[in-house]
Amino acid sequence: MNIGKLIYVLHKIKLLSPQALYKLFSSIINYGVNVMALLQFSAKTYGERIALADERETLTFKELCEQSEELSYSLRDRYKLASGTKAGLMCANHASLVKAVYAVSSTGADLYLLNAEMSESQLKAVLEDNDFDLIIIDEELLPKLASTAYQRAILLSYHDTMPSINRLSASGIDSKKRVSGRSSSGRLVLMTGGTTGKSKKAAHKPSLFRYLNPFHDFLARLKILDYNTAYIATPIFHGYGLAVMLLFCALGKKVVLRRGFHAEKACELIAEHQVQVVTVVPLMLQKMLNEDANALKSLRCIASGGAELNPRLVKETLSRLGNVLYNLYGTSEAGLNMIATPQDLNCFPNTIGKTIKGTRLIVVDEHKKEVGVGQVGQFCVANSWSMRGHISAWIETGDLGYQDESGCFFLCGRTDSMIVSGGENVYPFEVEQVLRTHPRVEDTAVIGVPDELFGQRLKVFVQLRANGDMTEEELKQWLRGRLARHQMPREIVFVKHLPYTPLGKLDKKQLG
Repeated sequence: MNIGKLIYVLHKIKLLSPQALYKLFSSIINYGVNVMALLQFSAKTYGERIALADERETLTFKELCEQSEELSYSLRDRYKLASGTKAGLMCANHASLVKAVYAVSSTGADLYLLNAEMSESQLKAVLEDNDFDLIIIDEELLPKLASTAYQRAILLSYHDTMPSINRLSASGIDSKKRVSGRSSSGRLVLMTGGTTGKSKKAAHKPSLFRYLNPFHDFLARLKILDYNTAYIATPIFHGYGLAVMLLFCALGKKVVLRRGFHAEKACELIAEHQVQVVTVVPLMLQKMLNEDANALKSLRCIASGGAELNPRLVKETLSRLGNVLYNLYGTSEAGLNMIATPQDLNCFPNTIGKTIKGTRLIVVDEHKKEVGVGQVGQFCVANSWSMRGHISAWIETGDLGYQDESGCFFLCGRTDSMIVSGGENVYPFEVEQVLRTHPRVEDTAVIGVPDELFGQRLKVFVQLRANGDMTEEELKQWLRGRLARHQMPREIVFVKHLPYTPLGKLDKKQLG
């Protein structure tokens, strides 16, 4: 373990004084090693500071802790949550979800963050694979749950009369009558696979020491300590938003949440709260810039992740808002592994940055043999904070890319998107990146299609900018000077809109 890094982190979260250490250890004695202990430490340290604000309520650290404690007691008493049980959370971003994360963790139960946007068929598959003891859910999602065979306990996030988080967290139970809440944290399970494919489990065991490296680099490279307010626009159930929420809790910072994402409301919220840090996927950022770039002037750190950044969006953001954009690369299974700073993006707008300390990343070919600098292959990652939990346990990410001589990494798409055309490996992502530099192209998607002569060729879908006009031959002529012969598309189709998942990723399964 890097002692210097440990001391730096502990100093920044105010844990080096005897008084602070006493607060932390007393919290662990009260709750065990889980995120509720972290919340109680923050409540003792930051007290009346604002911790959380959403459409319904604004809570101080003290209030958030007290209400999460109330909820934790009820989850143990009424729903028998304990070590060895499972709770699924299927909610949008709001205060009740945050309280539930802390409360379930303190019971020792395994906590599953379920995609609130999943289809009925996908939810049925998840419920068949997991025997949940309790599902915490938003009321508007109940019809989706009712279509399944689930028959066990249900708790709503909000309701005026039925059992709900907002009622149980304000029940006013006498602290002397509470059952002890001390336990070790259960697993935190992220369900990968978006909204279209079969979900897979990515289970993590929360630990300060395992997450020391990403915690340190996130603080240092993004300069998080300089800022006071964050807006988590990305879904907390995706894991990325959850990590920022827990980090800001430890640092005594304010977090702002809203159900769903609407560009106009997001811009208003950033201006109203003078938000300095925002978590986004690239599609969110583009929509906010199109809506009202002036409302974003308070931003000092835009942390983009979850999907590829368009180089043109990078240049537009840096030009209009200054050096505030960061590109984060990670996976549900392997966690955060790379960060591109504004300086990196100024040099290479399409980079995903450099690895963080403690990450081992190699690029391998289809035979699992490591390739050289500049050669494309699959990213394989090993670190101590992945779901494998060990620096020697490699995870195949499914992402294709390469490393340049400066140490920066670049994506080339997914392993299942590469095609072989006339004996040449062709990466649709590279063609998409070129197309997005055309001044009249708003967005694009490239897929492989069967071809009698070459085996496979590329088919391009193009969304033109407003008032844009172009023929297929004009665009092909423009591409001929920028692509190799084997990269040239067989067909170009102009569309009004391209399909995206609720998480902001191109949904190529809808294209054909």
